[in-house]
Amino acid sequence: MREAAFVKQNKEKWIAFEKAINLGASTDPDELANGYIQLTNDLAYAQTYYAESKTLLYLNELASLAHQKIYKNKKESKNRILSFWITEFPLFFRQYHNTLGRAFLIFIIASAIGSLSAINDATFVRLILGDAYVNETLNNIANGDPAAIYKGGSEIGSFLGITINNIRVAFLAFAFGVITSIGTAYILFSNGVMLGAFITFFYTKGVFFEANKQIWLHGTIEISVIIIAGCAGLTMGNSILFPKTYARRVSFMKGAKDGLKVVVSTIPFFIIAGFIEGFITRYTNMPNWLAFIIIGTSLFLIIFYYIAYPILLNTKHERQLHTAKG
Repeated sequence: MREAAFVKQNKEKWIAFEKAINLGASTDPDELANGYIQLTNDLAYAQTYYAESKTLLYLNELASLAHQKIYKNKKESKNRILSFWITEFPLFFRQYHNTLGRAFLIFIIASAIGSLSAINDATFVRLILGDAYVNETLNNIANGDPAAIYKGGSEIGSFLGITINNIRVAFLAFAFGVITSIGTAYILFSNGVMLGAFITFFYTKGVFFEANKQIWLHGTIEISVIIIAGCAGLTMGNSILFPKTYARRVSFMKGAKDGLKVVVSTIPFFIIAGFIEGFITRYTNMPNWLAFIIIGTSLFLIIFYYIAYPILLNTKHERQLHTAKG
C-alpha cells in the first residue's frame, strides 16, 4: 500500500485517538486501550514499509504520548484474572463468532463423515479407535454396561489425567494454526471423524441411548471446547493467510495473541469436563433425569458464555459509549 493511501485510510482514526488521549480521564478506558492497540499495529506497519517517513515520526510520537498517559501510574486490579473471564474476554471474543462458526462447521462435517464411514465399513471403527478399545467396549456391551470404560482408575487420577489430556488437545489445535488454518482444520477434522465413528459404533450395537447418556455428561463441554480451541487455531492461521493491511509478521503476532486468549479461556471448562468425567460419568446407573440436567446445564453454560454473553455485553457496552458521547 502506498504511504498516501495508508494515511488517508487511517487519518481520521489517528486524529480521534489523539483527541481521546488529550481528554484523559473523561474518555472510556476500554476505548483508549483498543485505540492504543490499533495505533501500535499501524506503527509496526509503518516501521516496515515507511521507514524514516513523516508518517512514522508522527505515529512514534503519538504512541509515546499515549503510552505515558495510559500506563503512567497504572495500578493493576486485584481482580485482574477474574475480570478477564467476566468482562475482557467476552467483549473481545464477539469479533470471532464467525470463526467459531467455521470451526464448528468443519467439526460437524467431519463427524458426519466418520459416522457414515462407520455405518458402511465395520472395520473403520477399529481403524480409528484401535482394537483394544473396541474389544473392551464390546465386552462391556455384552455385560450390559456400554459405558463401563469410564469406571476404570481412581476418581482423582482420572480427573487429573483427563483434564491434562484435554488441555493438551486444545493447545495442539491452537498450535497447529502456526502452519496456517489448514493445520488446525486437520486437528478439528480428525477429532470430528473420531467422534462420529465413536458415537455410531454404539448405534450399530443397539446401545445408542445408554452410551450417549453417559458420554455427553462430560462430552458436551469437552467437545464444545475443542471446537473453541479450534477457533483459536483458525484465528492464528487466518492471520498468516489474510494479513489485510498489516505486514504478515505483524498480522501473525496479533493473530497468535488473540488465539492464545481464546485457548486460555477454555482451561476452566476443561477442568469442569475433567471433573465430570472423573467423578460423575462413572456412575452409569444414575437416573436419566439427572443425566439430562447435567448435559443441559453444560450446553447452556457453553452457549451462554461463548455466544450469548459476548453479544449481550457488547450491546450493553456500545449503548454506554453512545450515551456517554451523546
